Amino acid sequence: MTLIDSAVSCGTSSGTGQIASIDTTIDLGRSMQRVAKWSVGDSETANALIHGDNLKALSLLAQAHPGSVKCAYLDPPYNNGESYQHYYDSMGHEEWLLAVTARIEQIRALLSDDGSVWISIDDSELHYLKVAADGIFGRVNFVGTVIWERRTTRENRKAFSRNHEYLLVYAKKIDVWAKQRNALPLTDDVKSRYKNPDDDPRGPWQSITANVQEGHATPQQYYGIIGENGKVHHPPKGRCWVYVEQRMLQEIAANNVWFGKDGNSVPRLKQFLAQRKTGLTPETLWRAEEVGTTSTAKKHLLDLFRETSLFDTPKPEQLIERVLAIASNPGDIVLDPYLGSGTTAAVAHKMNRIYWGIEKGEHIKTHCVLRLRQVITGERGGVSGPLGWKGGGGFAFFRV
Repeated sequence: MTLIDSAVSCGTSSGTGQIASIDTTIDLGRSMQRVAKWSVGDSETANALIHGDNLKALSLLAQAHPGSVKCAYLDPPYNNGESYQHYYDSMGHEEWLLAVTARIEQIRALLSDDGSVWISIDDSELHYLKVAADGIFGRVNFVGTVIWERRTTRENRKAFSRNHEYLLVYAKKIDVWAKQRNALPLTDDVKSRYKNPDDDPRGPWQSITANVQEGHATPQQYYGIIGENGKVHHPPKGRCWVYVEQRMLQEIAANNVWFGKDGNSVPRLKQFLAQRKTGLTPETLWRAEEVGTTSTAKKHLLDLFRETSLFDTPKPEQLIERVLAIASNPGDIVLDPYLGSGTTAAVAHKMNRIYWGIEKGEHIKTHCVLRLRQVITGERGGVSGPLGWKGGGGFAFFRV
């Protein structure tokens, strides 16, 4: 078969992996050939594993599907001189940089206007890659550098114990992406800050400051607030009340201002958990306890493949889940041109995203296909539990 199916999502069925779609098949001539032997499950799937050189595959995809990818995750060789199970990670600096940037250029063409790219890297080439990526995306479209705590144990054999790696994040158009990116769910720690000491029928709340800096204040924001016990409160020096006096009196009457249990405290506003419409703004420091470590990922792979000859530095599913949760929605296309052990595809499958994974090594068959077979049959490791994953779906296998 010489066609690649690029189905347009029309909705999902939670927990089944089935994506309702309209067929918008694109002809790539004889450059990509579907291999039935390695394809699994739903024959109408838009998910694709692509076996071959990723630069060639990206070029073909960029020609046929420009502007279609919502989130691209890259885990390229770090060029750090280390010897790993599946490859020796050492190239000349210029050769390495040219190779990676050539692929990033094709990925930029594939991104939608609200799309983003996330690139895993360590200290070896971080700063050079940042400058090169600035040239491709424009410095204005640089979102930030995420620090991931990849290990929690101390490495004593080197001058420094390198316990973290980075994710460079770029948007196709940052003004569009910033409005579209998702917030993270409220954590139990954040929820625990909401209490209900006055038994308010509206439920738990937390108090926030009722005064702000006076930079753009009007005269109406300077006045005395009479507390429940008759004490008069004035805003601190250099600050003013957040509301004019009439509005503040209305808030007090509506029981939206808290003067403390004894009524003597500085007035603060009540913010109710039930009325909070937004989640948490993503931070740039991702702790191991939240998104896992390399060791977490290795243990998961050992459970999947029952062998010790595994990838040396796999990424945990929790890490990829956070990336996709921020940067994509169900039915969006996720791209990984360095698929490795198939983590991005596995997580995208469980999250009801469409995925295109590219890998030139034979482990796309021995590891990625095997891993996704288990995902389709309801594999319970990684992020399956928190996502309520029960199996389903399929993927098509292509050879460049």
